[in-house]
Amino acid sequence: MAKKAPKRLYLVPILSKALDILELMQLEKESISLEAIYQRTKVSKTTVYRILKTFVHRGYLAQTQDGLYRLVSRPKKIRFGFAGQSSEMPFSEAVTASLQAAASAAGVDLLVLDNRYDAETALRNADDLVRQHVDLAIEFQTEQEVAPIIADKIAGAGIPLIAVEMPHPHSTYYGVDNYRVGFEAGEILAQHAITQWKSQVDWVIGLELPEAGPLVQSRITGAFEAVRNQLPDIPVEFFVRLDARGLRDKSYKIVLDFLRRHPKDRHILLASTNDTVALGALQAARELNREKSLAIVGQDCIPEALNEISVLRSCFIGSISHEVEKYGPELISLGLAILRGQTVAPYNYASYRSITQEFLQKEQ
Repeated sequence: MAKKAPKRLYLVPILSKALDILELMQLEKESISLEAIYQRTKVSKTTVYRILKTFVHRGYLAQTQDGLYRLVSRPKKIRFGFAGQSSEMPFSEAVTASLQAAASAAGVDLLVLDNRYDAETALRNADDLVRQHVDLAIEFQTEQEVAPIIADKIAGAGIPLIAVEMPHPHSTYYGVDNYRVGFEAGEILAQHAITQWKSQVDWVIGLELPEAGPLVQSRITGAFEAVRNQLPDIPVEFFVRLDARGLRDKSYKIVLDFLRRHPKDRHILLASTNDTVALGALQAARELNREKSLAIVGQDCIPEALNEISVLRSCFIGSISHEVEKYGPELISLGLAILRGQTVAPYNYASYRSITQEFLQKEQ
């Protein structure tokens, strides 16, 4: 009977030698010389030397002044916990992706939870962050009503907290300057009315998110102020705030209703809390064949919004990019600074820039 061929082992010889040396060092209570390691492992002295130097460089071993080597006790890896707004919201998902990439690059473990755009889920996730003993928590949720409860749970466990986009008690804020990004959006709308409609404006609509509180609401406040600055003759009663709840379907329904109630109005400026809501408004305008009656500016610059803005003659004329790709690196840097005991500002503002149809055309 023919003998079976021995099972092939897919081993890396140099890695096996390095692990032999590391396991030897783990057994040693005292510092040990290169010569002693060479004698006990039978690995070539040159190879032993290079492996030892690599371990020292990577922080696994330390070399004493007399040339001996000892194992270094490595500290546990830092772990951040992130409760994201919702996996179904494009901007929230972009924040999560940016944070995951930055955490991996910085050697930080990252626990990711989904708040599902729901207050009760956000509360349960706060309990989970505490239960899992994260070193630092990053909270991204939009319900102002539960923000103090979430913050109290996390502060009670002695865990530092960073709040994204909406301030929480006991936290460090990271996000855009909401009033300023709103003002930028309002300037785009006002310029459109001046150049395309000869300054004629029937309505200025703000699609807002009251549940998020006054700071996030200041996006609409800023937009209205910018329009008033450039078009001061618009009566105050023609500035209208509508609660879109930050959701596309809700925005679609309330804008559809508004347009149906004002069928003859042809000059409507619309500022949105985010692009998801702006896209709902666009859907309503298209369904009623009223695109020429509207000019829409959103916030966040999610990919679907950018595609719409790039379409010539679209009423979705612009959005304010919150530079989401920078969120991850800046949040990780901010979190590490907090854990090191460094002094950080209570409000840390993300960068932003205006993206318009003209801008995208120049980029092509």
